[in-house]
Amino acid sequence: MGTVTRSSSEVYTSDSEKGFAINTSTAPELDAGAKFVLVSRGSWLHCGYHLTTSIVAPVILTLPFSFTLLGWVGGVLWLTLAALTTFYSYNLLSIVLEHHAQLGRRQLRFRDMATDILGPGWAKYYVGPLQFAICFGTVIGGPLVGGKSLKFIYQLYNPDGPMKLYQFIIICGVVTLILAQLPSFHSLRHINLISLILSVMYATCVTVGSIVIGHSKDAPPRNYSLRGSNVDQLFGVFNGISIIATAYASGIIPEIQATVAPPVKGKMLKGLCVCYSVIATTYFSVAISGYWAFGNQSGSTILANFVDGTKFLLPKWFFFMTNIFILLQVMALTAVYLQPTNELFETTFGDPKMGQFSIRNVVPRVLFRSLSVAAATVLAAMLPFFPDIMALFGAFGCIPLDFILPMVFYNVTFKPSKYTIKFWVNTLIAAASLILVVIGGIASIRQIVLDAKTYSLFSDM
Repeated sequence: MGTVTRSSSEVYTSDSEKGFAINTSTAPELDAGAKFVLVSRGSWLHCGYHLTTSIVAPVILTLPFSFTLLGWVGGVLWLTLAALTTFYSYNLLSIVLEHHAQLGRRQLRFRDMATDILGPGWAKYYVGPLQFAICFGTVIGGPLVGGKSLKFIYQLYNPDGPMKLYQFIIICGVVTLILAQLPSFHSLRHINLISLILSVMYATCVTVGSIVIGHSKDAPPRNYSLRGSNVDQLFGVFNGISIIATAYASGIIPEIQATVAPPVKGKMLKGLCVCYSVIATTYFSVAISGYWAFGNQSGSTILANFVDGTKFLLPKWFFFMTNIFILLQVMALTAVYLQPTNELFETTFGDPKMGQFSIRNVVPRVLFRSLSVAAATVLAAMLPFFPDIMALFGAFGCIPLDFILPMVFYNVTFKPSKYTIKFWVNTLIAAASLILVVIGGIASIRQIVLDAKTYSLFSDM
């Protein structure tokens, strides 16, 4: 352990196990969640793997549908603006985190940032619950999406088979339960590298499939006009923007940066570059090729367009391969979003003075992680229409965490002059995002109401 004198009154120590510079006069002891789950041992490359898995997900298969609501110009414009805005936003978060780390208080969680910058009330009553809802919602969605992929594979070769969707969801829930027992975020680094590769592979499959169908004799007639009445088109625009914004959402940037070993400066930016190189490759290729091939008939997931009634427009092995890639990647995604909930359980029920693998800590860890996954799996089986609810979470949850709070945190921390461009860019992004929260939320609620007549518990759709 080395010691470096920063000033006549403050002494900082470097501890690679705890993962941050500690001001020995003010730094609090790490709780069990920070000490065990958010262990800081990763490189910037590991950070890139975590970021990519947290952002690039099967939700990209909905991007051609967002283009049906926005058109060519609006779709490409918003896809590009969302990429630039979120890259900028996540980099601002990283800068704020680095600043506090240099001051001797490394913030390891979103709620730590809210506590230090805005006050404990914001962390306890707003940021903490909001992040937990998003993460747990994603854990519900993981077995659901995985279960639907698994059911599709099953029906490829056994179309009249007796198994129901909820049974496949339970299978995916069991896999999630096993992954939930991995002790720390850092222990997912190799899984998330595989996840990165899988996301590129299924995006490539979808892109190639769209191009092949678009050039085939089975190519549908293409129409790129917006559908519906003027009111429908107006709500559709905001729905499309919300879909794209949610596709870029993470909500766990501080927790990902917490996995980086010190010194942290500059590492998150490198990780973001890894992540956004994958985003540039996958998002634009899937969105543009899918919309080009199917126009305003693009379904809520583009793979639905690859089947015309009962006729497969591509070989069965293509569907098998693509759905296997999606199934495996979504399991990794679910494991990533389990980490903030796992960390909360460790903080509440763990004892940081005991060993990570002591009986005292292992028993509550296994118990509460297993109960949370079991609850999420039951909800996924009950609510197969959960994507509509997640769109609402995206509007009220992802946009505030990823578009608004980073701007607020930066402006409050660094207090840029009102005469600087950065102040007004941050303020404009936050204000525009707030408007999007309200209108996107209304549009999402409207869509839930419109679809409510098709809802049924434990549906096999």
